[in-house]
Amino acid sequence: MTGIEGKVVAITGASSGIGEATALLLAERGARLVLGARRSERLADLVARIEQAGGEAVQARTDVTVRDDLDALVALADERFGRLDVLIGNAGVGTISPLDDLRVDEWDRMVDVNVKGVLHGIAAALPVFRRQGTGHLITTASTAAYRIVPSMAVYAGTKFAVRAICEGLRQEAGDALRVTTVSPGAIRTDFAEASTNEQVRRQITEMRDRIAIPPDAVARAIAFAIEQPDGVDVNEIVVRPTAQS
Repeated sequence: MTGIEGKVVAITGASSGIGEATALLLAERGARLVLGARRSERLADLVARIEQAGGEAVQARTDVTVRDDLDALVALADERFGRLDVLIGNAGVGTISPLDDLRVDEWDRMVDVNVKGVLHGIAAALPVFRRQGTGHLITTASTAAYRIVPSMAVYAGTKFAVRAICEGLRQEAGDALRVTTVSPGAIRTDFAEASTNEQVRRQITEMRDRIAIPPDAVARAIAFAIEQPDGVDVNEIVVRPTAQS
């Protein structure tokens, strides 16, 4: 199967930002969607918008830190559409702060969501992909997976880990499965709101307002990876504003 039309795509973190933009774009191009996020009311609204536009989508409340939730999301794809072609692991959190703040609970949360959440998705989807003999795992990382800056040590550490895990999976995947890591730079989302350090939050917000690009720029990159012929595996895509250093 090539292209996007008819493919069954599950997306975590689908209720806003990059996840929402990706769901809308893929629905427009004919994908059948299985949407997961913690905010059920926003998911319901997104599903309604997709269906009103003639698309197909179902939803499930999904907390990626709970392995059973990922298993349920993948099972929903099989139940409603009979297969799963793509899992987009987009859920993430960026509680950015200097290490001296000692916000250990926030460090733990980033590891749980950004790293363990990706692993839970792999654990849920990989057996299905092996059984089908085809499948595509796409993970949202960050430009922080390539460059560390002050206040982002722990966040960058989780994103470096995501790149390493996905590259390891790519090497183990064989000739039937595809693995893609998409690393956004400054994107016009509510990312800054997660930081509890007022100064850091202000800095991130200022950069966003000055140079950030819209989430659908990342959605188009994800669509590009999906629509390639089966024998073409787009492994890493970095999407950042031209003005970002």
